[in-house]
Amino acid sequence: MNEFSIYEGTFELCLKKLSKVLLRCEEVNLMLNREQCHFMLLDGVILGHVISHRGIEVDKAKIQVIDCLPLPLR
Repeated sequence: MNEFSIYEGTFELCLKKLSKVLLRCEEVNLMLNREQCHFMLLDGVILGHVISHRGIEVDKAKIQVIDCLPLPLR
């Protein structure tokens, strides 16, 4: 598993759900990479989308990369 996201309406509920997820990871011997773990972010990029208080948006950096690709020859 590369990514998972936890969201709740309040900080306390988010911590409670995060605790359950981390306990489950321990139970099934799932190792997390510390360098790739991010907690309590206000916004972030998940699977090519920006998640924030504004909702879900396409990552503009992904669009710029696609715009710069050369046109296919055939």
